[in-house]
Amino acid sequence: MLETSARLLRLLSLLQTHRHWTGPELATRLEVTTRTVRNDVERLRSLGYPVDATPGVAGGYRLGAGAALPPLLLDDEEAVAVAVGLRTAAGGSVTGIEETSVRALAKLEQVLPSRLRYRVNALQSYTVPIPGSGPVVDPSVLTALAAACRDHERLRFDYASHSGALSVRTVEPYRLAHLRGRWYLVAFDLDRSDWRTFRVDRLTPKIPTGPRFPPRDLPSEGLASYVDRSVSTAMWQFRARIRIFAPLAVVAARLPATAGVLTEIDESSCYLDAGSDSPGMLLRYLSMLDLDFSVAEAPELVDEVRKLAARYARALE
Repeated sequence: MLETSARLLRLLSLLQTHRHWTGPELATRLEVTTRTVRNDVERLRSLGYPVDATPGVAGGYRLGAGAALPPLLLDDEEAVAVAVGLRTAAGGSVTGIEETSVRALAKLEQVLPSRLRYRVNALQSYTVPIPGSGPVVDPSVLTALAAACRDHERLRFDYASHSGALSVRTVEPYRLAHLRGRWYLVAFDLDRSDWRTFRVDRLTPKIPTGPRFPPRDLPSEGLASYVDRSVSTAMWQFRARIRIFAPLAVVAARLPATAGVLTEIDESSCYLDAGSDSPGMLLRYLSMLDLDFSVAEAPELVDEVRKLAARYARALE
């Protein structure tokens, strides 16, 4: 009986961590027969867990939604993560869920083992919360986007650009990212055939979602770096292409990843596609590199170089 109970917990854990399992996959993981898997699924159903089954070659099992919420199975790290997340949400990082987060946190902390409660309290006691000034988002939008990412389903939404222009976008959603007080959706824009980041507070999803799609290879630089660079460059008011007379590796070592995009020309020079709020600001930044350069594209930056050169010449008189 003890072995069966442990196997049921293991089966439940597998169903909670994967969208869809075939019978043979579960049997292999649990080291039992597919017949035993079917019997264990029936036991979970009798305990209130809504396990859906689909027949056929492509069939299998998935944990569905029921009329009531059965107990969840969390390991130590997951329990701590949930408790910390609820405390953060109770502070108002996502609009509309502060009160419910407090109630859920009270229930969770009531059943946490003392060793885990100590870890959560220590983290909370020695963390200084700094209220964000970014826009708040509707939690239902976040959960809808997260579900589309998880299920690899195409998504259409109304989107307002920085200037307020409205458009309808069709994307393959992949990840949600939280950066500098704002939520972003990382997706492959089908109309533009390229990766894009979208401010979640500016989009309104169209439900139901579209058909499923096969996942693509993610940006080679990694999603975290891609989001950081995209968000940093999206606000540039002025853009320019500069040729820097130094090997790409030398320039890359002196620039943060968010400064722009480097493209190698030859062994001794490379292009830097960069931007800033003004030509003057970009020129001051280029001066800090302490490397020779020329302006490939951007007449405004050329004018700024002439102005600064004249100022330095007058300083020598």
